[in-house]
Amino acid sequence: MSDSTLAGQFFDAAIGLLERVRDEESGSIAAAGAAIADTVASGGRLFAFGAGHSSLAAQDVVYRAGGLALMNLLAVPGTLGVDVMPATLGSALERVDGLAGAVLDSSPARSGDLLVVISLSGRNSLPVEMAQNARALGLTVIGVTSVAYAEGTKSRHTSGGFLRDHCDIVLDSKIPIGDAELTAPGVEAPFAPASTVVTSAVMQAMMAAAAEALVARGIEPPMLRSGNVDGGHEWNGRVMTEYADRIFYRH
Repeated sequence: MSDSTLAGQFFDAAIGLLERVRDEESGSIAAAGAAIADTVASGGRLFAFGAGHSSLAAQDVVYRAGGLALMNLLAVPGTLGVDVMPATLGSALERVDGLAGAVLDSSPARSGDLLVVISLSGRNSLPVEMAQNARALGLTVIGVTSVAYAEGTKSRHTSGGFLRDHCDIVLDSKIPIGDAELTAPGVEAPFAPASTVVTSAVMQAMMAAAAEALVARGIEPPMLRSGNVDGGHEWNGRVMTEYADRIFYRH
């Protein structure tokens, strides 16, 4: 039964986007999963980066029950969320040239590792340079972005390029420019963004593809269990001990 309420319309829009990504990005998601599996199998480390609300999807795969224990957050201070004051500072930092290089140089990331860069628009200096510099260091870079922005907006980076131009694998979230799914009389601006729903789903699908690829290689995926189920803490302790040299959020 169709739901004509605005809430129902949002669910319909989000489901439609999820179905598009599932059907149209399946090859890229499988490739991303294989790249993660290759990195794990070769002893490499895994990182995820996002700024602003894109950081939510990055954080969603780090230290997560049911998640891959080896995924680490590559944090840029002041850009992770709305806790910074003023909140607009985070947006301003995304446009600062050179910040990504400074963060990477002081991080544990090295050649042979893998970095997922999440940026809805992919047009600001921070995600573009993060991908550029990571590849220069010898990392495999997976970009999660909306290709619509690269086709319908102008880059804010001096190169004129977008995130998608500096990645080994690109996953298109299909989010339209403006990231707002609904309009309604009496509401003067478009509203109801779906990027967090879709991008988080892309990240979890990527992790599932990685687990599948690891099993195919005969490697048990190092997954975390919920600490709220019996035996969860003990399980996680064993995983973190075994992979201590590749897990950075516990140090």
